[in-house]
Amino acid sequence: MHDFFLKKLYTNNLETEILSIGFDKNYAKQACSKFEYQNFKIFDLTVAQANILKQTALSVGADCATHKEVITGKAQCSDCILGGSFAQLNKIAQKLEFQPFGLKHLGEKIKSQLNTTTHKTKIMGILNVTKDSFSDGGDFYDREDGIKHLNQLIQDGADIIDIGAESTRPNSEAVCAKDQLEKLFPILEYINNNNINIPISIDTRNSEVAQKCIELGANIINDVSGFDYDPQMPIVLAQNPNVKIVIQHSSATPDVMQNYTNYENLTDDIIKNLHSKTIKAIELGIKPENIILDPGIGFGKTKEQNFEIIKRFKEFQSLGYPVMIGLSRKSLLNMPNKQNEEKDIYTLALNSILINENIDYIRVHNVKLHKNLINIMEGNN
Repeated sequence: MHDFFLKKLYTNNLETEILSIGFDKNYAKQACSKFEYQNFKIFDLTVAQANILKQTALSVGADCATHKEVITGKAQCSDCILGGSFAQLNKIAQKLEFQPFGLKHLGEKIKSQLNTTTHKTKIMGILNVTKDSFSDGGDFYDREDGIKHLNQLIQDGADIIDIGAESTRPNSEAVCAKDQLEKLFPILEYINNNNINIPISIDTRNSEVAQKCIELGANIINDVSGFDYDPQMPIVLAQNPNVKIVIQHSSATPDVMQNYTNYENLTDDIIKNLHSKTIKAIELGIKPENIILDPGIGFGKTKEQNFEIIKRFKEFQSLGYPVMIGLSRKSLLNMPNKQNEEKDIYTLALNSILINENIDYIRVHNVKLHKNLINIMEGNN
């Protein structure tokens, strides 16, 4: 009997593996599409759309799961799970171009999801000028301490600095615009006076704070409420077309959000919420290229839910926007009495998974550790 010897392949570089067996190099790149697989969940299709999609999938050797009553016509609509190789999915997309009921647009969406590119993860360094942030509240509250930490984050290799003057930890209360600006203005003035060119993000839910900080040169507004706290926020961003916006998911305001952790389907519910907010943003005039999404680790989620988000973060990228994850030193680590130095080690371990999977942005306290890790992973250290 022949002793068969095999291994499972886990690699992002399938072309190298194909070439290693002596495959024709002129056809290798094209052949990869036959060995790469993807599953899509497609929401709220009509019975007609679902039936056509399923038959189209079967026609190319792929498959599509639908509600059991689609075939009988008793279901009014159905979510669908479409799966196949990249080559099969491309064929499905091409065939959908000639189908009715708007399925041509679905084909275009499928094609766009298959065009993936790799990129370097950007590090957003955290500067809290607050008294009560969960990790470093009070450490940089004084102007000189804040400026010193700003310079340290830049020296350590941050790509962006995120400055916040309002704690949004669980059970925290809102801080008025006047008090936020009192702490933010000195830092922004220092940045301007010293010609510091690193992109500056302002962590605020308040549109007045956002507008005044934009006037002082802020490049990004990081709204942890995702426009829920202040309905004027998207209007302010639309009026400032060169400023990016981080739209984060949160189940409620920080003072009560941990009372709202029940989801019908965690990732689906978050994706639907973020999708509706991107539609609203674009309708109000915010440029799509200015949108960054954050599923909101710790904002109305249990420990188990936070880890599910980390494992499935690529699902949020399927909305077509860059995704940021901020898990640094948060309660999911289950280390409330440990020193920040130890929390940073476990933060780094979790973020290494995200970096390896090409997360767009990570928001962290310890920039130096993460910068060193990225350099090591890229062979630059």
